[in-house]
Amino acid sequence: MPVVLFSAPYMIPFLDRFRPVFARYGLELIVPEVRERLEEADLLRYAGQFDGAICGDDRYTARVLEACAPRLKVISKWGTGVDSIDLQAAARLGIRVGRTPNAFTLPVADSVLGYLLAFARRLPWMDRAVKSGDWRKIPGRALHECTLGIVGVGTIGKAVARRARAFGMTVLGNDIVEIDHVFLAEVGVQMTSLDDLLGRADFVSLNCDLNPTSFHLMNARTLSLMRPTAVLINTARGPIVDEPALVAALESGTIAGAALDVFEVEPLPPDSPLCRMDNVLLAPHNANSSPAAWERVHWNTIRNLLDGLGLPSDDLLGE
Repeated sequence: MPVVLFSAPYMIPFLDRFRPVFARYGLELIVPEVRERLEEADLLRYAGQFDGAICGDDRYTARVLEACAPRLKVISKWGTGVDSIDLQAAARLGIRVGRTPNAFTLPVADSVLGYLLAFARRLPWMDRAVKSGDWRKIPGRALHECTLGIVGVGTIGKAVARRARAFGMTVLGNDIVEIDHVFLAEVGVQMTSLDDLLGRADFVSLNCDLNPTSFHLMNARTLSLMRPTAVLINTARGPIVDEPALVAALESGTIAGAALDVFEVEPLPPDSPLCRMDNVLLAPHNANSSPAAWERVHWNTIRNLLDGLGLPSDDLLGE
């Protein structure tokens, strides 16, 4: 009987729905306690005990994969990003890695627009003031008066650009790969260098993958290029931003604010200086929130697992 390490935190609360499926395929489950992700040491405790895995952002390092091989045949990632998995080591060891491309494009893009509106129209701050008895007119800006810089014009970046243009924003883009000229012409995105984008944008949205070229892309130098009235939005991956450098930039007034859904350490430690800042909006890595999107990903994650184990998935229920 194949054994599956089931550690995807978005699926565990609904496990009873999926148990009959796993039982029908004769799969035994190991379900550890997971808060956000399993770290390398957590995974090593289960090395050699499972044939497949359904995971979230668990740290499948080369050391973990080597310890789990040759029994481990497939890792099915819940979601899109696989930066927490050493793909080179997986390929070398013959471990299949599955994911759901384009899983959360629309809810993440909506989240970015929500942050843009919140900061431009000062909605959270007005709400807070009125509820505290302070009837004060807080100045805001219309989005058509603002410039948005999108770092990473991939699937999500394109969806953000379309939404921003619908509000009349000027949109700048930056990427390490060439972006389809038809999209740029139709939507009206101006591609430019990162330094130029940072110097011109009122809002900077990070929508790039986490890879060696984007690790700490936003650091003391690049943050210093931003306008003192600008806001940084990160719904991509925490390590794209050098967090201490961001804290320093916010405290010194180098930039005006930040909206962060992701962090270098998750969950965000309660003693983080970010938790005490009035010019920062925080969320618990939840920009992907969408029941419909989650449902599609649940079933596709199970399909990827079954395919990797060589089990038929054609009659699988769900989306």
